[in-house]
Amino acid sequence: MSRYAVEMENISKIYTLKTKDKAKKKTQFYALKDVSFKVEQGDVVGILGTNGSGKSTLSLILAGISDHDGGKVTVHGEQALISINTGLNLQLTGEENINVKGALMGLSKKRIQEIKESVIDFAELGDFLYQPVKKYSSGMKSRLGFSISLALNPDIFIVDEALSVGDKGFAQKCMKRMMQLRDEENKTIFFISHSLNQVRNFCKTGMWIEGGKLVEFGDIDEVCDHYSAYVDQYNAMSEKEKKKLRDEKFAKRIIKDPVKKTLWDRILG
Repeated sequence: MSRYAVEMENISKIYTLKTKDKAKKKTQFYALKDVSFKVEQGDVVGILGTNGSGKSTLSLILAGISDHDGGKVTVHGEQALISINTGLNLQLTGEENINVKGALMGLSKKRIQEIKESVIDFAELGDFLYQPVKKYSSGMKSRLGFSISLALNPDIFIVDEALSVGDKGFAQKCMKRMMQLRDEENKTIFFISHSLNQVRNFCKTGMWIEGGKLVEFGDIDEVCDHYSAYVDQYNAMSEKEKKKLRDEKFAKRIIKDPVKKTLWDRILG
């Protein structure tokens, strides 16, 4: 078995900006560009970056939910994304979502029932479990998604801001369980959060994504220190300076010749 849980080589992801004017030439840009790293089995990686940096795009690729436009991804083991909405069918009830998740993974009815009992116990949703998910608050969706993923027990957890909504009590309960996964079960965890304290205390390795590129990958405290200094410097700017910096960063992500560039990305990937 490989010592690495995830290996990424020169990963790129391209998005197209939507516009109301259909006659206007479409703009394509890199959500991620040439991102490479290797994460060992059992590592806990804190992913940092300002809004729009590419963190959630990376989480979707890590989870196998979104494809990439260039490069190579190798994942050793089953993975699950824990996010507020991802993976839940809003039209189905909480219970039905559990059944569907289990069935998609090829689990027996007996095993799905065991998972269901585990989810009911952890999520503490009561009768809401039998209501359509579209009626849930964001915190309740997070409870359900988190509980299902825990019960399915994948090798790799990708947690994308799942603890940023809902009550603090449940967030503490989730964090305690994730610490058990880290310390006792040697799970590989990717943890995306805007809380630097949370990232410092929980993670072993830091990954800083900015403007679609990997800025730094290494010791969690060093990466957090550098990222924190960057954020402090940004926050000290005037609104005009901030806008100029954002525009400059985005301009570097725009693809000049969308059709040709996308084609080459796919060929080279």
